[in-house]
Amino acid sequence: MLERLTGAVRRNHALEHATVTLLLSGLRPTRMAARAWRDGFYLWGKVTPEALEVSVREALARLKNGEASLAVTPLCGTNIAVGGLLAGAAAMVAGGQRRAIDRLPPMATAAMLAIIAAQPIGRLVQRYVTTCPDLEHMEVLGVRSFGGNLYKVETRWSPPRPA
Repeated sequence: MLERLTGAVRRNHALEHATVTLLLSGLRPTRMAARAWRDGFYLWGKVTPEALEVSVREALARLKNGEASLAVTPLCGTNIAVGGLLAGAAAMVAGGQRRAIDRLPPMATAAMLAIIAAQPIGRLVQRYVTTCPDLEHMEVLGVRSFGGNLYKVETRWSPPRPA
């Protein structure tokens, strides 16, 4: 049941990451944001619809050909969320029951160490929880432009029916 609810988003999240990676490799530095949904993903950025279409189709082909590493990126918000959770938890544990002024140095140290650990842990969370690069039965239906640099990449995942 959970796979049914989250699987489509995880697959589209992987395709979103791969697409953004390919777009950024061909552009000068630019701001870009994307969010995965069950039926595709939205992308905001200074790109042309044609460049987005080419990149998403290449990303899909490369993921289907086994380049699963494209599904994980240091630019993902998962890294920020993991960093925040780890830093908060580490600071709470390090704070203990001391006076407020005495808690600050160990809390700050613990939070900084947690932020350092968040990068590799965030990538693991992406790899095993928030993305799924298995796109064998996915197809890109098209790219819609909403103007103002906002696009939607529409996808469909059609697994084979059991015999």
